[in-house]
Amino acid sequence: MGSDEIDRYLAEVAEPGRATLEQLRRDVLSVVPDAEQCISYQMPAFKIDGKTVAGFAAFKNHLSYLPHSGSVLPVLTDELANYEYTKGSLHFASDRPLPIDLVRKLIATRIRELAQR
Repeated sequence: MGSDEIDRYLAEVAEPGRATLEQLRRDVLSVVPDAEQCISYQMPAFKIDGKTVAGFAAFKNHLSYLPHSGSVLPVLTDELANYEYTKGSLHFASDRPLPIDLVRKLIATRIRELAQR
C-alpha cells in the first residue's frame, strides 16, 4: 500500500527531481530493505518497527531528506558541510542525488538514536 502512495507522490514531481528522489528511495531501501514505505505528514517516509527512520520531499527550489528527528543532522555536521540544512531537513539539488555513503550514515544515526530511547 505505502509503495503505491510513494509512486503517486513521485509521479507528481517534475524531472530531474523525480529521478533523483527515485534514486534516494532505492538507496534507502538498500540500507533498510525491510522498511515499511508510507506517507507521513504528506511526504514519503520509511518506518522500521513503526518508527520513522527516513523520508524525503520535493519543494520548488530543492529536494529534502528528512531524518524525522531534530538531532540527526547536528551529529553529522562534517559530512553535511557542502549542503544547506535546518534542524530537521537536509536540502539538496534536484539533479544531484545524495551519495549512498551519506544516506547510510543518516539512517544509521537515526536508528542508533531510536535504539537509545
